[in-house]
Amino acid sequence: MKSVKVEQGYITPSKIICVGRNYAEHISELANEIPDNMVLFSKPNAAIGHKLSAYHQETLHYEAELCFLYQQGTFCAVAVGLDLTKRALQSKLKAKGLPWERAKAFTDSALFSDFVTIDAIDQEFTLELDINGKRRQTASVAMMLYSPLAILNEILSFIALEDGDIVMTGTPSGVGEIIAGDHFQGKVLSAGKTLISKEWRAE
Repeated sequence: MKSVKVEQGYITPSKIICVGRNYAEHISELANEIPDNMVLFSKPNAAIGHKLSAYHQETLHYEAELCFLYQQGTFCAVAVGLDLTKRALQSKLKAKGLPWERAKAFTDSALFSDFVTIDAIDQEFTLELDINGKRRQTASVAMMLYSPLAILNEILSFIALEDGDIVMTGTPSGVGEIIAGDHFQGKVLSAGKTLISKEWRAE
């Protein structure tokens, strides 16, 4: 089982729950419709990776997200994550009305910075992703269609979360293809202060 770092220790999530279509501009850039209900899907523990790959059976796309760690009934820590996606395959599956798992839940498809503990969800929590020094994605909790608390309540309405499970809260606009050699830097900020930062080099 794979683990993520939280402060000075490690936690092994049993699963990752992901939110789709949680930012209006991202919905628009992929020519999707705003859903009537929250879009949720899951990634297994095997999806947790540490290497940013540009290719896995096909070219991969990046989606940066604010991610929260669940413990004892609440979100206790925050990180920046990358949801790696097989966009061409996802489009084919969506067109046929089939599940997304083959395009979203493959091995090493979820990358995370270290998690930093928090006392509460701040509306000013902001995600930033730079690639080769250029800003590609940015969004705050306040821009989400569904707040972290609403997401948590919806998940718990149909499935139990185990301590250490991760929730990826959706990606803002600015997604794109991963190019080998590109330098990625993701950050989580609050009130302009960096809480956590993580760098990856695409291989």
